[in-house]
Order: sequence, then structure tokens, then C-alpha cells
Amino acid sequence: MATNNGDVLMLEAAPEATKPWASAANAEVIDALPYIDDDYGNPLIKAEVDRLVEEEMRRSSKKPADFLKDLPPLPKFDFENCPVLGKEYERVRAGKPPVRIDFESRYKHELPPAGKKNDDAAWKQYLHKTQRSLQQKKIELENLEMMSKQGPEIWRQNNHRLEVFLTRMQRLAQEQNEEIEKVNRERKYHQQTTAYELNALSQEWRQLCVKNMEIQSACAVLETQIDSLKREASETLFPFFFYEAAVLIAVLDIS
Repeated sequence: MATNNGDVLMLEAAPEATKPWASAANAEVIDALPYIDDDYGNPLIKAEVDRLVEEEMRRSSKKPADFLKDLPPLPKFDFENCPVLGKEYERVRAGKPPVRIDFESRYKHELPPAGKKNDDAAWKQYLHKTQRSLQQKKIELENLEMMSKQGPEIWRQNNHRLEVFLTRMQRLAQEQNEEIEKVNRERKYHQQTTAYELNALSQEWRQLCVKNMEIQSACAVLETQIDSLKREASETLFPFFFYEAAVLIAVLDIS
């Protein structure tokens, strides 16, 4: 039972001092009834709940900035078997742009300069570059021809697969939504059918609480009256007992 500015709120139970969050066996059971609970609409209850939430957040050792500190650290990748991937990894970590492949200089071929007109090595190098450029153009033409012949059909097949996949995902999503809606309907029906019993029990609990407080108050009043009567009786009977004792002593003296 909690109080707020002297008003009795009569919460269901006092908050526990400690919460064993460590294991699932000791996890807190949530017993909220969202379809019939309207206690949060009470300004007094809302203020008390908000205060408890703020107090728990203030006492919490976890902050938004370090919520990942309890997780194990990421493994360190050395890329011993793949130095190229390691180089790319370091490039991404450093935030550098990717290295662009210079196809123009790779497949560009020029005649040997005037000073090497009779140099066989220069002409062989020129010949190799020309053959490489021609082969590249040939591959490009083959790719264009394959794309013109099979490209549209491949895209149509790929689109068909995507449409089938989308239809299946939509059907699964619809089934899941129907299951969720079914659970929500059953939960709402169950809560609403038991709301009358819960309200009656809650009202009875409140009446018993009020009756207990009235009984405690009446007992306190009776105890005060009993103590007052005891004091009055002791004050009234003491002179009478003193007089009786004096008379008894006088009678004994005469005899």
C-alpha cells in the first residue's frame, strides 16, 4: 500500500527491494491486463508509476552509451590467408575510397616513339597491348550479343522468381498477422469475460482493507478507553482499600 500526499493508493503489492535479473528462472512475470486495466488513467497511480520508473532508471547502472559493454569483444581478424582482403579491411576502417581500376591505361596502346622505331622490344610490347585490347573488345562484343539474346529472358525469369518469393512472403506475413489477431482476440475475450470477477474481487479487497483499517482504529480507541478506565479504577479503589485497612487495624487493637 502506497501513499501520495496522504491519499491511500492501494497498489497490488509493495515493490521488491531487489530484482534478480541474472537468470531466466527468477525472471519477473508480467501480469498486466491491457484490455481491462485502467489504473494508469488515474492521475495518482500514473504519478506514482512514473516516479518509480524514474527512480529505477536513476538507480540503474546501465546507461544508453554503454549498453554493449557486457558483450564479448569482437574477434580480431588477421587475414593471414588473404592479404588482399586484409588490405581492403584496413582501407574500409580508415574510411578511404576504393581503388579504381584504370582500364583506359591498361588497354591503351600507342605506337613506339620515334627514337624506338627500330626497337624490336618496343614493337613486341605494342603488339601485346594491341592483342590485349582486341581481346577485350571481343569479350565486350560477346557480352553484348549474349545480353541482347538472353538478357530479357533472364530478367523475366528473375522477376518471376522474385514475384513468387514476394507472394510467399506476403502469404506468410498474412498468416502471422492472422495468428497474432487470433491471440489478441482470445486474450481480449478472456480478459473481458473475467473482468467482472476481477472487479468484484478487487472491490472486495478494497472493502476488506477499509474494514481492517476501521477495526485497527476501533481497537486503538478501545485500548485508549481501557487504559483510561484502569487509571480511574486505580485512583478510586486506592482510598477505599486504605480505609478498610485502617478499620481492620482498629478492630484488632480493640480485641
